[in-house]
Amino acid sequence: MSIETMIKTAQATIVDVRTPAEFAGGNVVGSINIPLHEIPQRVEEFKSMQGPIVLCCASGNRSGQATAYLKSQGLDCENGGSWFDVNYYKNN
Repeated sequence: MSIETMIKTAQATIVDVRTPAEFAGGNVVGSINIPLHEIPQRVEEFKSMQGPIVLCCASGNRSGQATAYLKSQGLDCENGGSWFDVNYYKNN
């Protein structure tokens, strides 16, 4: 299943890994903000999320790092790239 399909059908949990200040400046409705630097301490929280998990940030770089780390922990997740892209998929 594509990332676009997961987002459009609301089958994925969307996690934004930007800072709280960035998140407050605009985000995908219904997304969860877990900053990149907090992810290692919050792996159990990710394990309890409705999967798969789609991660996003400003450009896709931080969400790519988060995706690689979470996959190494055995989680089903994908890099959604920019939150603007994820937002577009959700609303179109």
